[in-house]
Amino acid sequence: MSDDFGSRGGSPWGSPPGGGGNGSGRRPTPPDIDAIIRDIQNKINRFMPGGGGSGAKQISLILIVLGFIWLASGLYRVLPDEQGVVLRFGKFVKTTQPGLNYHIPFPIETVKTPKVTKVNRMDIGFRSERDSGFSSGGGVADVPQESLMLTGDENIVNIDFSVFWVIKDAGKFLFKIQDPEGTVKAAAETAMREVIARSDIQPILTEGRSKIEIDTQNIIQNILDEYNSGIQITQVQTQKADPPDQVIDAFRDVQAARADMERSKNEAQAYANDVIPRARGEAAKILQAAEAYKKEVVAKAEGEASRFVSIYTEYAKAKSVTQERMYLETMEKVLADIEKVIIEKNAGSGVVPYLPLPELKKKGTGS
Repeated sequence: MSDDFGSRGGSPWGSPPGGGGNGSGRRPTPPDIDAIIRDIQNKINRFMPGGGGSGAKQISLILIVLGFIWLASGLYRVLPDEQGVVLRFGKFVKTTQPGLNYHIPFPIETVKTPKVTKVNRMDIGFRSERDSGFSSGGGVADVPQESLMLTGDENIVNIDFSVFWVIKDAGKFLFKIQDPEGTVKAAAETAMREVIARSDIQPILTEGRSKIEIDTQNIIQNILDEYNSGIQITQVQTQKADPPDQVIDAFRDVQAARADMERSKNEAQAYANDVIPRARGEAAKILQAAEAYKKEVVAKAEGEASRFVSIYTEYAKAKSVTQERMYLETMEKVLADIEKVIIEKNAGSGVVPYLPLPELKKKGTGS
């Protein structure tokens, strides 16, 4: 092949007459298509039995080439985010995974490759302006026939939510259900109404949304699995949960009153928790003081009684001495805080009969 190209001056079509490809300045002529086709036919005929050029052999060769092309058309590729669904005369046969695969070529078998990793979204109870066909802004339109539901405590709640789903089995998705989106929507609305009918309105509006979402997702998945839909629910997300618009103001007033009631109860409970322990502490303190006073009085009484008994015992043994001792002790107590002057009337010579004790005490204090 390289020699052939070299003999033609480096061009697969050959050089123009007169050596126009060697810098002579002449413009190259276009190739002769008929000559090229005749050359290809001659080369093919060399490989045919007999080396002849009959029309039957040419038709056979063309059929063989077309057969190879037809068989090669059965190769197909499934992308990573797709799943192949093989149909034989329109009937589902099997599913294939991402990669290069083969099926009997058309018209015997055909292949569909739906996206199985794309997350689809279904809105229940509301429609965005984009979905509704409006383009003025980004608001949403409420759908009351879908969003209004009856709770377990016989209240009405206006709840909007979204369901996110993917294709789990492309074969079931394409041939087991006729309207996948309508089926998901009907199953989601049914599941949400069932969960709301078992719940009170208060947890629906406050902290109970996460549990409602999980329960709804499980019920939707069970319904779709019973239908062999090939759909996997990935998430249920509540967008809004409010009372109906006609009573929402009154309901908010009720909620505010309940909040005030709870706040007052909490404040009263906090005050009680502060006052009651303090009162109990004061009561315990008074009881302990009374008990101590009681023990003190009893101990003093017992001491006085014991002292009286001991004095009476001594008095019984020596009455005169005990009487004198009692007299002296009593006078000592009586005269302890009285100014005293002692005068001895029977004092002898050389003894001063007058003893001014107060003056002596004052002198002692001054010195």
